Amino acid sequence: MRVALFITCFNDTMFPATGRAVVTVLERLGHTVDFPLEQTCCGQLHVNTGYPADAVPLVARFARTFAEYDAVVTPSASCAGLVRETHPALAEAYGSRRLHRQVAELAPRVHEFTEFLTEVLGVDDVGARFPHRVTYHPTCHSLRALRLGDRPQRLLRAVDGLDLVELPAADACCGFGGTFAVKNAATSGAMLADKVGAVRETGAEVLCTVDNSCLMHIGGGLSRQSAAVRTLHLAEILATTEGGRR
Repeated sequence: MRVALFITCFNDTMFPATGRAVVTVLERLGHTVDFPLEQTCCGQLHVNTGYPADAVPLVARFARTFAEYDAVVTPSASCAGLVRETHPALAEAYGSRRLHRQVAELAPRVHEFTEFLTEVLGVDDVGARFPHRVTYHPTCHSLRALRLGDRPQRLLRAVDGLDLVELPAADACCGFGGTFAVKNAATSGAMLADKVGAVRETGAEVLCTVDNSCLMHIGGGLSRQSAAVRTLHLAEILATTEGGRR
């Protein structure tokens, strides 16, 4: 199976360790992972701010860059959801028939990291060890767009030494929503306060998610309260083995 890593522009810029963690886990499971250097943004920024037609060149680039791969894996539920659910619609509305055909063929091969592990590879235990108390925040895109269900939790429960504690009101939005946090700062801040309170209530040492954008938002709130809670993408937990090595 030819596997490509779609790192996403946000992770590449702000959280490159997450991409390295994805590669570590997949290589541990015996797979070779390519990183196509031609990849760029998937166009989510354009779509979310009301410029869908301007995203089409990025849609075309994505289809061209990843066309030859059997699977495209990304550590971002929001970007995976956009590629799978929105790229075909954008290509149909603003692109050519040829582009729509290319996108429709590629989209089903694009997978968020945890669903690739559990559904495509059929793996729950990736050989990780992480002896810490952890809580998991299911992001909106993972819940409502990709419908990941309990896939992330299944992977976390299989980690040696990890104590997974339930997050109160877990399905409540953290308030990030990309530009929503900027355009509706007061509402976003209130939602964030509720989420930070719920995280602290668990007594967890670590908060993890499958979207670093939400993790950055919640992590900022925790930091401003000087809360003793670290934030880690789920992939970085799965990449950790005995002695904390990745």
